[in-house]
Amino acid sequence: MNFASFQKPSKYLGNEVNIICKEADVKVALCFPDTYEIGMSHLGLKILYYIINNIPYASAERVFAPWLDFESFLRKNAVPLTSLENKRPLKDFDIVGFTLQYELSYTNVLNMLDLGGIPIKNADRADNYPLIIAGGPCTVNPLPLAPFIDAFVMGDGEEVIGEIIEIYKNFKMQNEGFKTKETLLKELSRLEGVYVPAVHSDNRQKIKRRIVEDLDKALFPDSPVVPFAQIVHDRIPIEISRGCTKGCRFCQAGMIHRPLRERSLEKVLSLSKNSILNTGYEEISFTSLSTGDYSNLPALLKNFNTLCSDYPIAISLPSLRVGSISSDVLKEIKSIRKTGFTIAPEAGTKRLRDIINKDFTVEEYEETLNKLFTEDWQNIKLYFMVGLPTETQKDLEGIINMAEMALKKGKEITGSRVNINVGISAFVPKPHTPFQWCGQTPFNELRARLDFIRKALRKKGLNFKGQHIELSLLEAVFSRGESDCASLLETAWGLGCRFDGWAESFDFSKWLLASEKTGINLYDYAARTLDINSELPWDFIDIGITKKILEAEYEKSLRGEITPDCRRKCYGCGLECKT
Repeated sequence: MNFASFQKPSKYLGNEVNIICKEADVKVALCFPDTYEIGMSHLGLKILYYIINNIPYASAERVFAPWLDFESFLRKNAVPLTSLENKRPLKDFDIVGFTLQYELSYTNVLNMLDLGGIPIKNADRADNYPLIIAGGPCTVNPLPLAPFIDAFVMGDGEEVIGEIIEIYKNFKMQNEGFKTKETLLKELSRLEGVYVPAVHSDNRQKIKRRIVEDLDKALFPDSPVVPFAQIVHDRIPIEISRGCTKGCRFCQAGMIHRPLRERSLEKVLSLSKNSILNTGYEEISFTSLSTGDYSNLPALLKNFNTLCSDYPIAISLPSLRVGSISSDVLKEIKSIRKTGFTIAPEAGTKRLRDIINKDFTVEEYEETLNKLFTEDWQNIKLYFMVGLPTETQKDLEGIINMAEMALKKGKEITGSRVNINVGISAFVPKPHTPFQWCGQTPFNELRARLDFIRKALRKKGLNFKGQHIELSLLEAVFSRGESDCASLLETAWGLGCRFDGWAESFDFSKWLLASEKTGINLYDYAARTLDINSELPWDFIDIGITKKILEAEYEKSLRGEITPDCRRKCYGCGLECKT
């Protein structure tokens, strides 16, 4: 096949550095329902690829969503979607696993199944079709995808993926092959952290999230696949901790990834050194939900720079919390090469930050800026949200004031104009958070608020990047979606919806038509306020944090009351932390 006629042809080639091509009894397709550039930047995919290929009787191959031009070719020529490693059609795998990171990738899940020759609905798949599983943060509300997925994995996947593969192998190795897929699903339903709609949907059994207790003992890749072409995060990612103790009330990741677990300094340095030697990358990212709060961060950066003194490697860190940035950390980062720096204040006033439990003052924010500009950073990214519960006009003006403060402070300290980029997204209420009962701010009001901030920032010479409100609307629909959203999803996919998170392909008119056909009003659905005293559709998923704690946090938010970092004091959330 001549890939030169397609956009970015290298993403369809395979044969990259460190690729693993093997034949095994249990063949697993790791499917990422987005482009190669996005999927290859995802750490979870790298981890599963490494773990599965280390099982002697299993193999893992990668499959990404083909872009529109390549999809057109596949359909026109009746060519099935295949893996990169062995060019194996999706329907010929034993297990097909999807990573669900973002609600707007759901139409790509259905599209990849269809392109792979697999019926999209689990009820239409006979015993000879692959087992379709899904994992990732979106699975904590599996209802919109339940008719399409055979089994969902809740929580950490490092241990449970091996258990799933072992069960499959035992069934496959029987002389007569599978008894039935029904038997297989019943066996899988007994695993902790696995939700099987065909088994569990009637009894509403609680599904407890899987938690890996010791990250040092968990397998982690130190020779990841190196793409030919540039990807979104084109560097080595090393996860230094998992979970967060800050308790931001809007943040689903902070709730569903608790408790906090840290990799040891020694383990992180060992993984870092091996990864550099095995890939040739010149930049590394130390990732976590709150990297600035990693207990050994200064020592990590200093030791890493010493370790790599013969072949200097740039260090990048993800968005850091205001107040967690020290001058020592900044000096170590810039000793090789200054990478971009991102701060996420989230809200523009202390009042609103107290409501969302983002605990810092204007003085701490100003001190953070002083440290950054004193160490000669010229490019700063600030992230905020609009539409947070109780937001007022003063809160919007506070965003503008904070961005303007950064611009002025930068010029004052550096003596030149600095580059301040302000990213604005709309608040989306998420399941298993204290704000899960809140409706999204009405669509037209969100648009007006975003337009106000855009005009004000540009007038002051600040760079603005905002999310399309239509995307936030759909994200809000599916994040708290019930079973009826499955028909909305299938209808939208049938109308041609693909890559809904991409401006080049997003067509809101098709979603409005799907809304009309299914009778689901997108605007009303996203704006629903849920009864705090009633059972929620996703309550059968047990993330470890009790609903009572989430209710208490919601009530504290209405009083503007802060809950301090739980490392200082245990609040009995339901998890037994060892930190």
